[in-house]
Amino acid sequence: MVDLRSLGYFVAVAEELNVGRAAARLHMSQPPLSRAIQRLEGSLGVELFTRSVRGMALTEAGHALLPEAREVLARVESLPSLVSEAADVRTITIGTLADSLDRAGRGLIDAFRSRCPGVEIRIVEGDLTDPTVGVDRGLVDVALTRGPFGATGVAVAEIRRDPVGVVMRATDPLASRERLQLDDLRERRWFRVPDTADPLWRDYWAGGREPGDGDDTIVRTVRECIQAVLWSNSIGLAPLTINRAPGIVVVPVDGVTPSPLVVAWRRRDRRPLVHGFVDVTTAAARSARQGSG
Repeated sequence: MVDLRSLGYFVAVAEELNVGRAAARLHMSQPPLSRAIQRLEGSLGVELFTRSVRGMALTEAGHALLPEAREVLARVESLPSLVSEAADVRTITIGTLADSLDRAGRGLIDAFRSRCPGVEIRIVEGDLTDPTVGVDRGLVDVALTRGPFGATGVAVAEIRRDPVGVVMRATDPLASRERLQLDDLRERRWFRVPDTADPLWRDYWAGGREPGDGDDTIVRTVRECIQAVLWSNSIGLAPLTINRAPGIVVVPVDGVTPSPLVVAWRRRDRRPLVHGFVDVTTAAARSARQGSG
């Protein structure tokens, strides 16, 4: 028997053609993913990948399975939307990352309630290991979060972009600078998200540092970032809009593109409630830009 989880694992490996990258994308370690692929090949009685020193490639059987696996997974992913539409479910679960809900605008909830009265709203706060806050896995309906991330099957609409700075102690020798360069920070101890996080997300906030560089502090929440700075004299990147704790400064840094604040949802989610939230969020963002202009 072939289960849906195995198909999802296969698609991730087939798209990445690298078990390590696929494992990071799936937020799991590499050995169990390799074993799952081997079990799937055993169940089907075929090899799905060729493996050599040059890397991985799909076999003819793998090429034949890939579009079918994508179609099966897409149909399963759309089931909650279909059922919710039929049952007229009036609940929406919003995932948030750090202070993204506050940064999206204080009037957002009121605007959404005005458009969709009587809707029950649930808020789920995620951590820094998953920038989609679970929207890619169906754990939340929409997410207010930050990019960049490479989750497949997720659509995003940008709210705005925020410049990025270096978080450090106010007593740090570099804290009095007006601006910093990444090269000023290469030899420092950084805080950063685990290596298993989304690769685009991980690399962006690592400032170009490779996994394993230096004696870095691994963090999973904004609070852990702040504590790493205060207690371990670590530094790291954060939006300039971050809520600053006493003893902490954020110095603008050159060479890092601004971080997009976005609303994210599953591409195949057709529910009016979800798209109503996206519409309200993007309309509020446009209004804010026009007001500031």
